[in-house]
Amino acid sequence: MHSANDDQDKQQPAPGADTSSRPSGDVGDALRRAYDETLKESVPDDLLDLLKKLD
Repeated sequence: MHSANDDQDKQQPAPGADTSSRPSGDVGDALRRAYDETLKESVPDDLLDLLKKLD
């Protein structure tokens, strides 16, 4: 059975929130971009020196 209170219990978006975006998709896209940018960064020389000492 459906009552008028059922609709009030549903979570409403925050005022001014863009309900057309895909929050989980946006987060995934941002994480992919951050990961790709991290892969393009060079390894600092002092870290490379430290790694050579471990060999």
